[in-house]
Order: sequence, then C-alpha cells, then structure tokens
Amino acid sequence: MRWLLPDVVEQEVGSLAGELSLHPLAARVLLHRGYRTPEAASAFLSDRLADLPDPFRMKGMGPAVERVLRAVRLKEKVTLYGDYDVDGVSSTSLMYLFLKELGVAPATYIPHRLDEGYGLNLGAVERIAQDGTRLLVTLDCGITSVAEIARAKELGLDVVVVDHHTVPPTLPPATAVLNPHQPGCEYPTKVLCAAGVAFNLCMGLRKRLRDDGFFATRKEPNLKALMDLVALATVADVVPLTGANRILVAHGLQELSQGRRPGIRALKEVAGLEPDATVTAGQVGFRLGPRINAAGRLHDASLGLQLLCADSVETARSLAQVLDRANAERQGIESSILTQALAQAEEHKDSRGLVLFDEGWHPGVIGIVASRVVERFHRPTVMVGVKDGVGKGSARSIEAFHLYDALTGCSDLLMRYGGHKHAAGLTIDAKQLPAFREAFARIALQRLTPEDMIPRCRVDAVVNPGDLDATAVESLQKLGPFGQGNPEPVLVLRGQQARPRVLPAKSGAPGAGHLKLALVDAPELDAIGFGMADRVSLVEGPVDLAFQAGFDTFRGQRKLSLRLKDVRQAA
Repeated sequence: MRWLLPDVVEQEVGSLAGELSLHPLAARVLLHRGYRTPEAASAFLSDRLADLPDPFRMKGMGPAVERVLRAVRLKEKVTLYGDYDVDGVSSTSLMYLFLKELGVAPATYIPHRLDEGYGLNLGAVERIAQDGTRLLVTLDCGITSVAEIARAKELGLDVVVVDHHTVPPTLPPATAVLNPHQPGCEYPTKVLCAAGVAFNLCMGLRKRLRDDGFFATRKEPNLKALMDLVALATVADVVPLTGANRILVAHGLQELSQGRRPGIRALKEVAGLEPDATVTAGQVGFRLGPRINAAGRLHDASLGLQLLCADSVETARSLAQVLDRANAERQGIESSILTQALAQAEEHKDSRGLVLFDEGWHPGVIGIVASRVVERFHRPTVMVGVKDGVGKGSARSIEAFHLYDALTGCSDLLMRYGGHKHAAGLTIDAKQLPAFREAFARIALQRLTPEDMIPRCRVDAVVNPGDLDATAVESLQKLGPFGQGNPEPVLVLRGQQARPRVLPAKSGAPGAGHLKLALVDAPELDAIGFGMADRVSLVEGPVDLAFQAGFDTFRGQRKLSLRLKDVRQAA
C-alpha cells in the first residue's frame, strides 16, 4: 500500500480541540479530513434530526407529494415497485408501512432477479395496470425506464419515481421524479440511497398532511421509528455517511439497536446478535444486510419485504430463518465462483480493467465476487455470468475510475446497463464479451495511471503509544457512524519493536492465517492483522504499523485493540 500521511498544524489542533471541547486526537482527525473551522467540524458532528434538510428542497417533491396525497384522499390503489436489493426492499417496506398508517393498503411488487432482471419491465407494468392500480411508485429504480413509464402512462397509470442512480440525458415521462442527482435539485446531500429519498418523501407527506389538519382525528406516523429501515439501506448500499446520511444512520442505528420491529429482532437473532444489542454500521454491512440481500440474490426478494413488514415475532422468526439459510447457500456459491474468478483474473492481471466471465456463474452473487476481486487486484472489475447466450454482469470499481462513464463508452456492445461511479450492472450478448473485454480494458488504460493501481492507505494521524488510551479511542468513536465517505480513522505507530506470532485461520485454507504482534514498548496493546500471516517476515526489526483502534471484550474485561491495516519495515 501507498501510505498517504496527514499534514496538520499542531496549533490548529489545539485551537479546534479547545473551541469544541474535543480530545486532541479527534481534533487532529477532523482537521485532516478537511473540517478546519469550528463551524465546519460542528456541522459534521451534528446528528440532530432538526438539522435534516427541508425535503421540499428536493426537485420534484411538490408534485410527488400532491400525487401521493391524491391517492390517499381518493383511496386509489397504489403499487410500490422496488428493487430486489437491501435498498429497494427497505425503501418499499418504508413506504408500505408509512402509507399503511395513513389508511392506504398499497400493493407491492419486487421483480425476480433471474426471471425479470433489474428495474421496471413492460410485462410487470401491464400486469400492475390490469389489477386496478392508479399510482405506481418506483423505489430504487425507474430513472432510466423511459419506455416502461411511457407505456404505464398509455395504460392510465401515474408514476412517481424515487431513485438515486445516475440520471440519464432523457428523463422518464413520470408525474414526478425524485432523485437528488437531477439537474436543478437543491437538496444538499446528493448521495442519498433510495431509502433516504423515500424517507424525504414521507417527511414531505407528513408535513403537508399536518398543515392540512389530517391528523386532527388520527395518530400521526412516527418517522423516527422507521429510521431503522433507512439505516439498513444506507449502510448496505455503501453511500457516503456524511451530511443527511450521517444523521439518518446515527438515529437509525439507535432504532436497530432497540430492535422494536419484529423483523429486525428476528434478523438480529439469526445473525448472532442479542435482540437489544447495540448495532454498529459494520454489523449492518456484514451481518444484517447480507441476509436481506441473500433472498434477492438466490430466490425471492419479497421474503425480505415480508420480514421487515411482519407484525408478529413468530412470522418474523420463520422468515429470518429462511433468509439465514439462503445466506449460507449464497456463501457457498460465492466461494466457488471466487476461486474461478481469481484464477481468471490472474491470467489478465496486466490489464488495468478486468472483465471476467463464465457459463453458469450465478448472477445473484457475482457483484459480491467482483468486490473481492477488486480487493485482491485493485482494478475495476466486471463479472459476467452467461446463460442461454446472454450475459448478466455486475461491476465494482476503485476510487479513480468512474464505472458508469466507462460503460457508457462501451454502450454499443451492451444490451442495457445502469449504475453509478462505484457499482453498476449490465446485460450483454455473450458473443460480444471478448470485444467488451478489450474495449473496457482500453478505456481503463486511457483513464488510469500506474499510480492509480496502487492501493492507498489514508492515514489520519501519526501517534505514539502513550497517545493511545481509552479516552482517546472513545473520542474517535464519537466521529462515527463509520462507513463509505466517513471511514474509521487510521492511525500510525512508527519504529515499533514487536514480537510476532502467527495464528491459524478458522477456515484452515492453505496459507491463511493472522499476524499477532506484541508491542515491546506498549505491552498493554494487542495488535492483530487478519489474513496478514504472510507479513511475518517483515517483523525482524522495527516496523511501522497502520491500524484502527478499538476495544475487545473478553470475560467482561475491556481492552484496547489495534486492528492492523498494513505493516512495513521502518525506514
């Protein structure tokens, strides 16, 4: 890795720490991340619900609210059409539960990933129109569905699009489009996930109904109680945890921790978490989210929707167990495909952009595998599973490469595609795959430099062992929730003498193992590098350590722990 070290003036650290009553280490991290004034740092640290932007700053909010309210007042049939991933399922659950409290019983439709593919499809639109629906709300899809929404209008449907993906040159002919990326939208946080956009729609609806006196005779919906669904989607969709997202996730994690929703309690149970256990963003990303996703990847994503909307603990527990089994099945399929993909990537590792494909690769898991390949080779990667002459692909990228733009440059070879900078999906005629591989690699060669291909380790602060105590680490944790756009701080210790030990990995995979370091000058600190057993030969003299600091609890005793990001011999 190439370490990017911070450049912070100590005088500024003392000033910011004093102004905001911060620990100096937290102030140093904030300064390094660009929050150089008390006002900027205070705005970042705020998690007050009152600081959420006015939903009506979002372009299209007025027409969207008016059309949904018309459906509420006239008791029109509404269908919610969501994507099959965590964001789509959570968005659909959010709107379903909110509208239900307003006296509307919306229908829901989640397309089958393998049979129907991503987004609106004409067959579904025609079936929805036939069942008496008057208003169709798309969630986490729809922004590119020009033909499908035109057909919906022909059939007498009004459509409200709730999406967050890249906006195409031609917008669909919907009654209203909510997407912070569309030109002219004044909503300040552009990187909301679809559930974040849907939550703003609920805020706008409640505000308008409150102004109209709608709640004089009925209970007003508690939007805070729905923020667990927003946090689930925001973290799982890997959008930056800054601006409005930070506020939404901070409060949503509190709701997830309390586990009042039967589906969330059951999901925590199968994920090995106590019903009232504190939930972190990391646990959402690695334990809760994957189980919701598993149903959509392999089977029927509506199972996740049923879970999140379940009224009873018994129903929720039964559904959660099905999702848990699907997740275990997904892990087995993923492991098999990853082995094949890594071997294929090794053959093409001289290319700056990888296109990997094979017959029979499951389209529901190749996105996860693409992420693993990117982690290993640090190259934008497209994974394509081929069946009956058609390839369905998922792509993941590195920081310096815009996937959607790259796919646009190959659009003449694709049947369809969509996504954003870091992740995308596509459909392609299998005969075009060799040409697509060449075109994608050519674009990557043009747009990526050799320096871009080196993984980066962004360091927030260089510290001494004496700087690390419980108070310092707790001050860093207050900068969370951590995730995309607000990563957990990385610290560096220089010139440390350490005694190494290799711990075997539980999987028993050849060559796998973890590096455990006992620091000579700081025996109270534990340092472990998961999967870093191959670095043990570096620890023959003084070493520099890049790490994240946290706590481990064993037999009721809490102890500081350093999770290694990188190890190198000291200069």
